[in-house]
Amino acid sequence: MILLINGRIGYSALTRQSSALAVDGDRILAIGSDAQILALATPNSQTIDLAGQTVLPGLTDAHLHMGMYSDFLQLIDCEVHSMQECLQKVKQRAAKLPADAWVLGHGWNQNTWQGQFGTAAELDAVSKGHPAFLTDKSLHSAWVNTAALRLAGIDASTPDPVGGIIQRDATGAPTGILFETAVLLVENIIPSLSPTQREQAYLVAQSQLISFGLTSVHDFDSLTSFETLLSLHSQGKLLLRVCKSIPFEKLDWAIEQGIRTGDGDDQLRWGSLKLFADGALGPQTAAMLRPYAGSTDKLGKLQLSADDVFETGIKASSHGISLAVHAIGDRATHEVLNGFGMLREYEKRHALPRLKHRIEHVQLLHPDNLKKAAQLDLVASMQPVHATSDMFTADLYWQERCRYAYAWKTLADAGTTLVYGSDAPVESPNPFWGIHAAVTRRRQDGSPSPEGWYPQEKISLQAALDGYTKQPAALVGFNTGALQVGKFADLLIIQENLDTIESQQLFTIQPQRRMLAGKWVG
Repeated sequence: MILLINGRIGYSALTRQSSALAVDGDRILAIGSDAQILALATPNSQTIDLAGQTVLPGLTDAHLHMGMYSDFLQLIDCEVHSMQECLQKVKQRAAKLPADAWVLGHGWNQNTWQGQFGTAAELDAVSKGHPAFLTDKSLHSAWVNTAALRLAGIDASTPDPVGGIIQRDATGAPTGILFETAVLLVENIIPSLSPTQREQAYLVAQSQLISFGLTSVHDFDSLTSFETLLSLHSQGKLLLRVCKSIPFEKLDWAIEQGIRTGDGDDQLRWGSLKLFADGALGPQTAAMLRPYAGSTDKLGKLQLSADDVFETGIKASSHGISLAVHAIGDRATHEVLNGFGMLREYEKRHALPRLKHRIEHVQLLHPDNLKKAAQLDLVASMQPVHATSDMFTADLYWQERCRYAYAWKTLADAGTTLVYGSDAPVESPNPFWGIHAAVTRRRQDGSPSPEGWYPQEKISLQAALDGYTKQPAALVGFNTGALQVGKFADLLIIQENLDTIESQQLFTIQPQRRMLAGKWVG
């Protein structure tokens, strides 16, 4: 038994008046005063004096990509202030690689580079003959060099794939920038890691995620990710609790296997079917009802209509599989909400369970749609760090429409259940960065102002913590997310007093210790 005394237990009104907590095996046994908890001591108990530190439930990232994040930790960091700085990093990495290796990187953002996209020729000059593949910050476009284009068989005669665009120069030749599904033309030919290499990369990623205070994640990566996670689980090496989404292209396979949302155990289970309704803000592929500012015809790229959501939903829901639909632009969110509206009616008519469907990102809503998610009992899975990262780009492209961009408070006030994540590796998975963004709507340097960006949408610290703890746990059925008797003892210890900390300092919180299922993991 582990007894934690002389601390602050939790942040909610139900727990913050307690000073001690007992853990027995993998569960929370009791919460109360120091005297009450010390009375439970046995000869083998371990008593830890918290010296006033705070105990919180372990945090959940409700939307990340495990495989991509594990890869990201090995990639060139292209999230830099200038293209030249990125190219210099490519040059340095290329000089160290064996002859047949690819130059791989992530994080560039043309909006940070004054709207300037790189070219294949510019990468050619620094990649020393290696094929190069650099994904942008949003993961919706890629910058590649001539060697990569050649290996993928992409030239002036190559048609744009369905759902994608090959950027071309005035002669029709590929420039080296690929959008949406066109990214896969190159990504799919990059040599894969061996199973052993991938497991090792996941273990590194797992360690990093746990260090941030995460004890659970909702993974939206490929089916290969599930295979890796399952292997680690069978070896007893999977410490995080993981809810794994089902890729859209694997729906028929999932039905054949009899997989249903929620199947699995307390460590690893299946989540929702993941679909994409549009692209992203940065490359202007998010689907819009009105053109992007500065354009008369640029509306992004709608990948799913309301009918598509409905038809796929019928097939999935009839087999117990819920939907999680990526929707960023206001047209995409409009179509997805309408599709879910039809699906809810279908579920009702056919006496199907009212599944916990999700909308991922929900970055921009038309005012007419602000209450629809709540009315349809949908979960809004959002990423607070997107708002602070994207605010200036959103101001540029969406202008006055930003009033209902990243509208956490408006959605919550309407009765929508919200869960929060990072979309890592698009953003850092550090949950305290997300909590800070949700509470302040400011960057870590304090911009854009002390009030924050569209401060009407700021939420309380309690609401932010709930979105990283009890709400995502309840969504996927993990017996975690709260400091309550009988819950798994997934928790972390921080030095800060959350009652007195300045909100602008929330991003600086670093967990001192972390526990998963009653065992210290760091």
